[in-house]
Amino acid sequence: MIDKDYWEDIPDAILIGNGEFPSHKGVRALMARTPYIVCCDGAADTYFQETTRLPDAVVGDGDSLSQTGRKRFADRLHIISEQENNDQSKAIRFLQSIGKKRIVIVGATGKREDHTIGNISLLIEYMRMGLEVSMFTDYGFFVPAVNTQLFQSIKGQQVSIFSFGTKDLRSEGLQYPLHALNNWWEGTLNQAEGTSFRIFAEGEYLVYRAYL
Repeated sequence: MIDKDYWEDIPDAILIGNGEFPSHKGVRALMARTPYIVCCDGAADTYFQETTRLPDAVVGDGDSLSQTGRKRFADRLHIISEQENNDQSKAIRFLQSIGKKRIVIVGATGKREDHTIGNISLLIEYMRMGLEVSMFTDYGFFVPAVNTQLFQSIKGQQVSIFSFGTKDLRSEGLQYPLHALNNWWEGTLNQAEGTSFRIFAEGEYLVYRAYL
């Protein structure tokens, strides 16, 4: 979805989490151009303050949404009280239920570090659901992947790979060759040598590419 160009390929929907609201101008521009916006709970208050645009849906358990927000978004508020999943996953399942498959998540990082790690790792679960999901931050973007794949890049772009039990891991087109990763840090701080790189693998992993 985002390999060709960061900002030109418009997704079906953007999901805004209740982390730090995006400040990157490219992310903001993508949000403005995407036709469907769903906010996790209290993120709707911030989104309205930042853009004056009403989200198309607000999804979550309602614990962080202001009373003003409850009234303002009453006609598009979807309260899901179960605590088996976090608000991000509830919003993802809502989007899937209305036929949205190509989804960009923003506002999922910052604030609490445990929430950040959990939100990023959930990208693997969403891929297993058959969705094409990526996560944009103010510094770069994550995409989940499985098995051998080719990724578009820019020469000198910073790249990190995070293994989720991946086997037979190796790479082509990265400055430092990949090998079996036993810890998350081992696949970080790599660099693209050209306009693409290939990951050879059996299993699931996350790819992070920093903006240039």
